[in-house]
Amino acid sequence: MTAERLVNAVRGGYIESGHTGHIAVVDSNGKLVYSSGDPYRHTFARSSMKPLQAIPIIETGAADHYNMQAADISLACASHNGEDQHTLRVKDILTRLELEVDDLKCGTHPPRWSETYINVIKTNTPITPVYNNCSGKHSGMLTTAKHMNESTEDYYQLDHPVQQRILEVISDLSEVPVDEIEIGIDGCGVPVHGIPLDRLALSFAKMARPEHFPEKRKQAIERVTSSMMKAPEMVGGTERFCTDFMKVMDGRMFGKAGAEGVYCIGDLESGYGIAIKIEDGNGRAVYPAAVEVLKQLDLLTDDQLEQLSSYHEPALKNARDEKIGYLQPMFTLKNASCILS
Repeated sequence: MTAERLVNAVRGGYIESGHTGHIAVVDSNGKLVYSSGDPYRHTFARSSMKPLQAIPIIETGAADHYNMQAADISLACASHNGEDQHTLRVKDILTRLELEVDDLKCGTHPPRWSETYINVIKTNTPITPVYNNCSGKHSGMLTTAKHMNESTEDYYQLDHPVQQRILEVISDLSEVPVDEIEIGIDGCGVPVHGIPLDRLALSFAKMARPEHFPEKRKQAIERVTSSMMKAPEMVGGTERFCTDFMKVMDGRMFGKAGAEGVYCIGDLESGYGIAIKIEDGNGRAVYPAAVEVLKQLDLLTDDQLEQLSSYHEPALKNARDEKIGYLQPMFTLKNASCILS
């Protein structure tokens, strides 16, 4: 199966360009229910895997030992803006661990939030790893390593117990054997996991409906997802889809973006897991696609759809901040039973 056109860029009433991609909608029993493109496309989940990567923080007892609150756990799932609300919390976690900023092995990049970046430049503040959008995830990994009396110097390496626990969780939730999970290196230096798109969707469906897991894992999953929904500002930040989406859904859905045009959603009410991959990796197309999937599945009220309208058909603007076009989703989900018949 080939990629299907998911989103068009429209300028002056003319379709200037388009983004193809793939969508898988899976129920908590692992059944593919709706799709577009190739729902089995092998996909590196990138940062969409962070909610799964946070589960061992709970299961090992590290979260309770270091008094991690919902905002701390949500931050462990984050690709954040680097605003003060994010960087100060990362520093606070490191203080509890008796570790330093340099113990974060995520590397550095400028903060994503422009106001923070401007302030960094004005005050001549060094850009350290706390500004990395993955510093919350790395602080979570360090929390687990410290609690388990494991090395904190190489926690990001595949053979480290921290990464091996994560690999086991991903295999369990996706139902992909460990030896069939493709391993690459993510932008922040930790292993990144490649699985079929429908298995990625299944992982989020199981997180939405974790009742079939042993009690310890069930409670850990529920704590991760509830933390994301209680403190969505930690997952992204100001003017970020993850944050705004979870605020609008008000405890019903959790979602997480991944680089190269990946987005995943878990719906507690329907039990659906949704995974989207934009073929060209352009992240601008993934949010219109995500909102359109929910619209077609009739999982949004009219009011919720209105609140997400700026992500559903986002404006394209010029350097004068004038609207000169928009992105428009244009696919129709296929019922999986029709595909298989």
